Amino acid sequence: MRTYPEAVQFHGHSCPGLAMGYRMTKAALDHFSFERAEDEELVAIVENDACGTDAVQFLSGCTFGKGNLIFKDHGKMVYTFYNRSSKKAIRISRPAEFREKLTDRDLSREEMIDWILSVSENEIVKIEEITIQEPKFARILKTVICEFCGETVTETRVHELDGKVICIPCFLKQNNK
Repeated sequence: MRTYPEAVQFHGHSCPGLAMGYRMTKAALDHFSFERAEDEELVAIVENDACGTDAVQFLSGCTFGKGNLIFKDHGKMVYTFYNRSSKKAIRISRPAEFREKLTDRDLSREEMIDWILSVSENEIVKIEEITIQEPKFARILKTVICEFCGETVTETRVHELDGKVICIPCFLKQNNK
C-alpha cells in the first residue's frame, strides 16, 4: 500500500483534504481487498475536484487518462468505488458527526492532519454498499483537426461552422465577435 508521505509527494503538500482522501480511499481498497487498478477493473466516481481526489488517483490507480475516474461536480467529499469483477459498489463519505469531532478539538492544521491519519476508521469514514449502473468502459475516440487553429481535438468535442470542423474554444471565439 502506498504511504501518506508518498501521496504528499504526488500532490505537492500535506493538507487535511489530502489526508481525508487518503483515509477514504484506503478504506475503499481495504473493503474490496484491492491493491491498485492497473486498467479499468476499479472505477472511482468523485464528487469534488479538491485535494482528496489526488489521493484517490494516487492510491487507487483510477485516473482520467485510463477512463476509470469519473468527476461529478457536486462539491461533496464523497467517493463511489465500483469493482468490475464483483459488480459491487460502495459510497464513502464522512459521518455526520465528523465536523463536530474535528471542531471540538481546536487543532492546528498539522494536528488536524495527524488526527485524521491516526483516528479509527469508523470515526471519520462512512461506507455504504450501494447499487449503481455499471460505469461504461473508456471509449477510444478519433482525433480530428480544428480548421481554425490547426490543433487536434477529439471528434466528439467539435462543432461545425460554415461547413468547417471547429474546436470549442475557436467556436466560442467566433460566436463572441
